[in-house]
Amino acid sequence: MSAASPPALAITGATKRFGAVLALDNVDLSVQHGEVLALLGDNGAGKSTLIKCLSGVHRLDAGTMYMDGRPVDIGSPASARAHGIETVYQDLALFDNLNPAANFYAGREPGRPKWLPQGLRFMRQREMADATAAVLSRLQVGIGDHRANVGLMSGGQRQAIAVARAAAFASQVLILDEPTAALGLRESRRVLDLIKRLREEGRAVIVISHAMDHVIEIADRAVVMRRGRKVGEEAPRADNHQRIVSLIVGGDS
Repeated sequence: MSAASPPALAITGATKRFGAVLALDNVDLSVQHGEVLALLGDNGAGKSTLIKCLSGVHRLDAGTMYMDGRPVDIGSPASARAHGIETVYQDLALFDNLNPAANFYAGREPGRPKWLPQGLRFMRQREMADATAAVLSRLQVGIGDHRANVGLMSGGQRQAIAVARAAAFASQVLILDEPTAALGLRESRRVLDLIKRLREEGRAVIVISHAMDHVIEIADRAVVMRRGRKVGEEAPRADNHQRIVSLIVGGDS
């Protein structure tokens, strides 16, 4: 990662209101290719609003987004995906009654002939299964039977499938909202190792997390938000833990 290269994703002056509530107040944020950026803050700090603006769920009232140094207009989730931004929320948005391949390609199924509307094409089941297996293998995601429905899998396997699915289509930026929440030690380890592999592949990754030990392990930088504003940026190290917590709770003010 070159210090002179433009960020994979940057946002300047991000401002968002919901009625009288100022959810984002002139926030600047950037993440480089091959970097894991932790986005920290208590509930109500503005983290979720910010990533929903980056993901096209909400439109900014003010501010500019850039990808690789070029301004972009992200006005919908489809637009975000078209620009190579994928987001995994806490609910994972998986179909429990479908296998991993069907979940990977839900809404993006390759089919033929191309001139027919998407809903009338014949699905290329083998193509989808092979492509999904290749992604899971590359990212070292072990799920056992690839034909099993994801509803029968463990929490860690489901989380890994959701992250791998997003990584398969995120050409630029992957955003993860609490990726290890409610997971045990072994399953959290699976997801953390997956995030590290994504960084090694040169992906830009933004992670929202309340687990400071996980942040210290995987993140290159930590940005702290409070009451809709960016209040600090720190190196996520064990010897800096108290400083980060102080920013989160407002002990620095």
